[in-house]
Amino acid sequence: MSNLAIATQDLVRTYRTRKSAGNPSGAPVVALDGVTLDIPPGEFFGLLGPNGAGKTTFIKVLVTLLLPTSGSARVAGFDVVGQAQQVRERISMVSGGEHSGYGLLTVREQLWMFSQFYGMPTQTALARIDELLRVVGLYEERNRRVSALSSGMRQKMNMVRGLLPDPEILFLDEPTVGLDVEAARDVRAYIKEWIHATPGRTILLTTHYMHEAEELCDRVAIIHKGRIVACDTPAALRRRTAGGTYFVLTTEPLDGTAWVSQVPGVQRADARASDGRTELRLQLADDGVIAGVVKALADRERRIFSLQKIEPSLEDVFVQIVGRRLEEADEGGRA
Repeated sequence: MSNLAIATQDLVRTYRTRKSAGNPSGAPVVALDGVTLDIPPGEFFGLLGPNGAGKTTFIKVLVTLLLPTSGSARVAGFDVVGQAQQVRERISMVSGGEHSGYGLLTVREQLWMFSQFYGMPTQTALARIDELLRVVGLYEERNRRVSALSSGMRQKMNMVRGLLPDPEILFLDEPTVGLDVEAARDVRAYIKEWIHATPGRTILLTTHYMHEAEELCDRVAIIHKGRIVACDTPAALRRRTAGGTYFVLTTEPLDGTAWVSQVPGVQRADARASDGRTELRLQLADDGVIAGVVKALADRERRIFSLQKIEPSLEDVFVQIVGRRLEEADEGGRA
C-alpha cells in the first residue's frame, strides 16, 4: 500500500441528518459505503457517477477536508487522518466552478497570493506563474482583475493555481463543468501535457462527461450509491460490460435469418424489417467473421446497402450497470 499513490480500504463516510419528509427516521446518510481502490503512481484515474453518488465526498476525504467514518485511506503513502500535513504537502485540488480568492486582485496577484500559501519563494513563484499562464493562454490577461474574467478564463486560472506547487497527486473535481467547448478542450489538453511531462504524477478526476473520461483516463471506476460497481480501463469496460462491438447491415429483404446464426463466429443475430429492407444486428466473435456473413449474403443474392461497425461507449456501460443514463440518474438524485 505504501507504494501506491492512493489506497483506500473499506472506506465509509456517513452524514448525520435531521428528520425530514425524505428521511422521516433521521437515519444517517451513507455517502461512501466500503470503497476500496488502489491507484498506482503515474495513473490518470477517473471516477464517474451521478450527483449524490459519493464522488466529491471521496475526494474530500482524500485531500483531508473530511474525516472518514471508518476504513482507511492513504495518499502518497501517508494516512489521511494521522498524517494529514504530509498528505497536504504533496497534493493539490481543483474544482469546477469554484470562485476562490478575491475579485479585486489581478490574475497574477491572486496566483502570487496562493503561491505564498504554498510557501514558494516569490521569484520562483512569479516565474512559474508566467510560465503556466502562457501555457493555458492567459498570459495576456495577467493584469486583468479576476472579477472581469469569463468562466472559462477563471477555470484556467484555477488550473494554474492547482499546478503552481507541482504536486505529486492532483485531484480534479469536475474541472470542466460549465465551460464552453473550446475552454474545456484547452483545459483537457493541458492536463494531458502535465501528467505526461513527469513520470509518476498521478491524477484523480471526477467528471459527468463520459467522453472526457474516455479521452483522458487510463482506468475508470463507476460509483453508485457510495459503492464502486465497476473498475477497469475504458476499453475493457466497453468490451466486458456493454457486450462488445457489433455490426449493423442493411440488406435487401431476407426470408428468415436462421442461416445467419450458422455462420461460424456469429454469436447473436437480430433482424428487423423496415421500408422493404432488412436490418441485421450482429454480435461476432471477432471482426473477421463479418467476411463470412457478407459471403453468405452474396450466396443468397442479397445486396448490402450499408455496413456499420458500432463501438459501445462508456455511456452504454453506465446504463447497463446503473439502469439509466447519467443525466436521468442526476435528476433522480436531485429529487
